[in-house]
Amino acid sequence: MQDNIFRNKMSDPKLKQIKIKTGVLKRIGKEKLSYRKEADQQKAKLEKMKEEGKDSHDIKKMGEVVQESLMMIPDCHRRLITAHADLMSLLEQEKDLAETEKYVAAQAQIQEAEEQMKAE
Repeated sequence: MQDNIFRNKMSDPKLKQIKIKTGVLKRIGKEKLSYRKEADQQKAKLEKMKEEGKDSHDIKKMGEVVQESLMMIPDCHRRLITAHADLMSLLEQEKDLAETEKYVAAQAQIQEAEEQMKAE
């Protein structure tokens, strides 16, 4: 009987939704970090180009590339906030699944996302 209940919980569509929303939150968090890292690298490259006295056209183009990367960060941040809220809402509705591995993993991802939301 206990094994049957466990099996039913494993195939529960609610758990599938938790897993999907956890994955979305994780992916967006990684994307935001990636854009931040890329922008920082490009800024360093831009500064090096200026120091080396590179062509002004090349410097201007590199500045545009930096700005494009920087513009992606707020977009990712907004999507991160939305995905965080979606997962929080789902977990609030599905408290009966709090003992499951996917629920616990989702809570851990929420904590990580909250740290990522603090960073701009």
